[in-house]
Amino acid sequence: MNAGPAQLPIPGLLWGQYPERRPEGASLLAGWAGNLDPRVPRHSRFLRAIEALQPAMLRLSAEQCSAEAQRLRRRLGRRGMTDELQAVAFALFSELSRRETGQRPYPTQFLAARAMLGRRLVEMATGEGKTLAAALAAATAALARVPVHIVTANEYLARRDADALRPLFAALGLQVGVVTHELGMDARRRAYRCDISYCTAKELVFDYLRDRLARRGIEGELQGGLQGELRRRAHRLATGEAADTLLRGLCMAIVDEVDSVLIDEASVPFILSRAEDHRGKREHYARALELARGLVPGEDFLLDLASNMAELTARGREKTEPQAAQLDPLWRVQRFREEALCLALAALHLFHRDRHYLVRGGAVHIIDDISGRVAAGRAWSRGLHQLIELKESCKPSAELVTAAQITYQRFFSRYLHLCGMSGTLLEGRAELRRVYGVPVVRVPLRKASRRVVRPTRVFGTHEARWQFVVLRAQEIHARGGAVLIGTDSVSDSQALSQRLDAAGLAHVVLNARQDQHEAHVIATAGQPGRITVATNMAGRGTDIALSEDVSRNGGLHVVLCQANASRRIDRQFTGRAARRGEPGSCEALLSLESPPMLTFLPAWITRRTRCAVEVRPRWLGIALARLPLWLEGRRRYRLRRQLQMQEHTTE
Repeated sequence: MNAGPAQLPIPGLLWGQYPERRPEGASLLAGWAGNLDPRVPRHSRFLRAIEALQPAMLRLSAEQCSAEAQRLRRRLGRRGMTDELQAVAFALFSELSRRETGQRPYPTQFLAARAMLGRRLVEMATGEGKTLAAALAAATAALARVPVHIVTANEYLARRDADALRPLFAALGLQVGVVTHELGMDARRRAYRCDISYCTAKELVFDYLRDRLARRGIEGELQGGLQGELRRRAHRLATGEAADTLLRGLCMAIVDEVDSVLIDEASVPFILSRAEDHRGKREHYARALELARGLVPGEDFLLDLASNMAELTARGREKTEPQAAQLDPLWRVQRFREEALCLALAALHLFHRDRHYLVRGGAVHIIDDISGRVAAGRAWSRGLHQLIELKESCKPSAELVTAAQITYQRFFSRYLHLCGMSGTLLEGRAELRRVYGVPVVRVPLRKASRRVVRPTRVFGTHEARWQFVVLRAQEIHARGGAVLIGTDSVSDSQALSQRLDAAGLAHVVLNARQDQHEAHVIATAGQPGRITVATNMAGRGTDIALSEDVSRNGGLHVVLCQANASRRIDRQFTGRAARRGEPGSCEALLSLESPPMLTFLPAWITRRTRCAVEVRPRWLGIALARLPLWLEGRRRYRLRRQLQMQEHTTE
């Protein structure tokens, strides 16, 4: 697939000093990317071209490699990302990678990098070398003078990958920056001025919002179609408008674990705000909790578990009206009173400690329901966060006033060249193509999979499931294998931990309370006899190295105890086993007492199945478990779709 020189956006007169794709279509050439051919190009000739160039690269000295990189940069600037120049860039990268890191990319990594340079999302199985493939695509684009953001799952991975690959990028004449939460504005600006910047999605979004506030007032001054767009860009070059911004625009993003960011967390609002301390509101929240605690579930109010909302009944309204008459005049307004009480009821009955949040250092921290990690810096809105703080006897934080906000769904759609990788993308390919205009391709495995998938089992209660899990862990531990057990929440991981302790089984727990040790815990999960209990954070991005003894004894066994709304998320966790052709096995053990089951299944079904150790026949148990998960997945999809439509109309 040949590509013209304008395929990759570069800050300048044509794209502007702060390039980004504008949904309203004001940006010049913003719609080019949606028309690319989604088919995977033919690769055999391209791979042969790289192979033919490698002997010549092998003979180059370090100085000659540097000179070749500079020549390649000039040629890419003149001719664009042609097949010929991509092959040269890949061959040079391959040789320098061998010298600097001891690793030479495999053909599958060449294919993944080529697909990403063609603006595609790549499904590449866990353990197949996504880090080096992303570096290859980033280096090639950076040689063409495109500012590249490599978006990682967490700051540990951003630092690790940048540090490991810095000598390789330096050999190509490229600078690498890392953006972490502790950096000041000047340090951030320097990191983004590098050819390649490693960062997390959260830091990137907030820096974009800061830029948007800084640029507000300039945008839209010069109007008038295509000529107006060119005049605006000439004005920015002449005045240096983007000089005080952090980013250099949204040119190219390579997103690791792209399904987590673009689907699972797509609708999470990221709000740049300022604190306002209103003591009167604290008294209001305390009064709302006091009144809410006096209401009876099922009589005075009803709970909607699917939407995490509470609703007063007629009896509840009658009961609270005389109480409100003795309070401030505002409490006598029915709409205000009911909104405050329903929010307080949700805080009391729908948001649970160690499932939705944890208390650490006298503060309430939200647990991301997808990653299982602490969502640092995130707070619930409309006073819900302050209500939960009061419920847990924490000092209420100042309420936040919004200055700017955006979602991942809206933010990443603004990139002129969006690409990325994950081990699980095919299930969400239709949504990814519709929302972001980017097709999904699948890179074949380098070695055939040896994963053994055991049948799914469904139990009537959590207790019955935990008993079976303990027996399974004992079995694998006794033969010298390793087991990784995935649970729904912090509380579930602790409940299982207590039962493993009672059985005398040594183990390690990884949840939001131990997130600072995540990489170490997961990296050692492949040792003989090791039992690891984890929430669905599961150390994405960190390799599980198997000892020889574990490999001989069947490899890592993954037990999935999570009731995930998407089979794609199931594959994320079970993909920890049997990587790179290694032995391994997995199984799913579900309980009908999990939240999605209690939300969507009729009460008479859950009451009847609670007496069962394991639901029989097996197909019935699987059907009962999968239906609520499918309904929950559809509900989340509708919410993302609705949000997209709302953002489109307010853009």
